[in-house]
Amino acid sequence: MKNRILLILCILSAFGVTAQKISSNKKAVIASVEKHKAELIKISDSIWALAETAFNESESSRILADYAEKNGMMVTRAVAEIPTAFTATYGSGSPVISILGEFDALPGLSQKTSPIKEPLTPDAPGHGCGHNMFGTASLGSAIAIKELMDAGKIKGTVKFLGTPAEEKYFAKVWMVKAGLWDDVDVNISWHPGANIEADVQSGLSLIDFIVEFYGQAAHASADPWNGRSASDALEIYTTGINYYREHILPSSRIHYHIQDGGQVVNVVPDYAKLWVRVRDPKRKVMLPTYERVKAMAEGAAIMANVDYKISLVSGIYETLVNRSGGEIMQQNIELLGPITYTDEETTFGKAIQKATGKEEVGMDSSIRPLRETLETPGGGSTDVGDVSWNVPNINLSATVAPKDTPWHSWAVVACGGMSIGHKGMVYASKAMAMTMVDLFENQKLIDKVTEEFKERKGDEVYEPMIDGPPPIGQN
Repeated sequence: MKNRILLILCILSAFGVTAQKISSNKKAVIASVEKHKAELIKISDSIWALAETAFNESESSRILADYAEKNGMMVTRAVAEIPTAFTATYGSGSPVISILGEFDALPGLSQKTSPIKEPLTPDAPGHGCGHNMFGTASLGSAIAIKELMDAGKIKGTVKFLGTPAEEKYFAKVWMVKAGLWDDVDVNISWHPGANIEADVQSGLSLIDFIVEFYGQAAHASADPWNGRSASDALEIYTTGINYYREHILPSSRIHYHIQDGGQVVNVVPDYAKLWVRVRDPKRKVMLPTYERVKAMAEGAAIMANVDYKISLVSGIYETLVNRSGGEIMQQNIELLGPITYTDEETTFGKAIQKATGKEEVGMDSSIRPLRETLETPGGGSTDVGDVSWNVPNINLSATVAPKDTPWHSWAVVACGGMSIGHKGMVYASKAMAMTMVDLFENQKLIDKVTEEFKERKGDEVYEPMIDGPPPIGQN
């Protein structure tokens, strides 16, 4: 008997957890993730190698959906008019707990699993945000819960949502509009990061739109007076934006990317185009800035004597924080403890830090107390925000790269295709599955999370910031 107990403790230690305070159901989902670990790593590495960008993730989506189907989940493909979006569900009745999975890559970030910048294929895409691990870990969690249901230990419905195009276009907005979270009680999400944290910080709301200017072409030397330059309007417009930056709140951001400024030097350009983005931690602050920046396009068109057109791409809400949910996640990462690394992994991490000009300290996987929620967070934006305004959301960050690694960079790609990323992915899968166990077992926790969600949302009515169908085929 004594030897059997020692054996169990050794197995749990190998899983990176302590036996104390871990329930039998949580031990079961940890064991499930471990059982599937080799296949999950293979899936993650396959998606890493494919590196498919927004709305082009046909193979990445298929790999995940096929694996869900193979493991007995009911898969519905091409949901919300998006060919690469899908759902995988199992179980019946309440509660319904959903979990998000992203899998799109970023353009131009191809990289080998090397601690120096070394593209696999120059100018090709790469997973600089770790989404190859994101979708895979979440699916691993959903399968672990499915297996616990099969064992008769918990009841309800688990729902994995394959959500494409997070880096561009924000597909979750169309998925929310299609009602895919209407039956969900609580949503679980995570994001690859450089630390382990029950994430109770918001992000920035944003809106994306295209501005096009239409003028009259003419010979740039022989008769420029017969031309009306679209690129003049573009330059006047961007100059106006840059002067306007001084007069917006420090928390707000304005970005633009010139997509067409003319083709040749000896023609007065009759067409110009740029992508514009406005952000702020609060949507209600962002919207007036957006209206002002739109109005400036008309002014630029008048000054250059050209026509103009503004087209909405999409917009997303800031994330609605749920500290009650964060406390549940916090308890589970404390049970799991930190990730441990080999000497080779630490050396790799320090080499990444050296190459990117950071302090060479390796990975940070320490477990810290739950942070206070900041009023004006920095950082980026995510369409998880739109989900969080429709259903309570619990979020996690897990270490997949060295401390202070520049995100959306080759360095994240390098780590995401090797064991540092693999360890963070497996860790996230366990932590989310354990958190779902808590929710399935205890309706009072769901009630508490829901009560906070309603209180934070207040009277605000969610309105998706899209105009028309998803822009499939435009990337």
